[in-house]
Amino acid sequence: MTPSPAMLDAAFEASWPAAEYASAGAIRIGRAPGGGDRVNSARPIGSDWTEGDLDQATAIQTNWNQPPLFRVADGDPLAAALLARGWQAQKPTRLLAAPLLNLTDIPVPRVTAFAVWPPLAIQRNLWTETGIDAGRQAVMDRVSLPKAAILGRAEDRAAGMAFVAVDGPVAVLHALEIIPAMRRRGLAGWMIREAAFWAESQGAATMQLAVTAENAPAQALYRGLGFIEIGGYCYYRR
Repeated sequence: MTPSPAMLDAAFEASWPAAEYASAGAIRIGRAPGGGDRVNSARPIGSDWTEGDLDQATAIQTNWNQPPLFRVADGDPLAAALLARGWQAQKPTRLLAAPLLNLTDIPVPRVTAFAVWPPLAIQRNLWTETGIDAGRQAVMDRVSLPKAAILGRAEDRAAGMAFVAVDGPVAVLHALEIIPAMRRRGLAGWMIREAAFWAESQGAATMQLAVTAENAPAQALYRGLGFIEIGGYCYYRR
């Protein structure tokens, strides 16, 4: 089945959740200290938000000692409203998706990648070394969906980590990192394929991921594997 935009959006949010949420009318605000911008931002959950909702969402974040931040999909009218208030768009991010059939057509070489849960100590250590610190790892730990940590190996050592979770027909890939000495050797592609084989075993048919617009090498990798752009978003700060 081809997931609807609503299903893709729901999977994206459920696979990387905040620790708690609050609502301001049609705005939902996430809070997860140390978890990064995505889980510490406000986003519209409908089109009927009001200017008062924006003020309330900002007040909630301020009361949480959290810098006010909105995450807004491309083309959403909320973006224009925030710009009119003097907010600035930052970190444009692209959303990409691919059918799992595009990723499971080639078997992963033996001992190149494994799907496990919970993550091994070496995975957690290497994630920390590559910027996926304890706050972001806590996001993975609280995901209630079927999930796996992908371990990639190169030259007989642990060299890459990724996280994948499945929500119905949609698998979402997060936190793909390769240690610097092993980059640009094809390991990331094999890890994505391993995640796809695992996701297929969980009943998924599509894989989705997010990548910053400025990360040209990663975008080239994903597009080479058959991912296509399905949308995007920006963060808005004052």
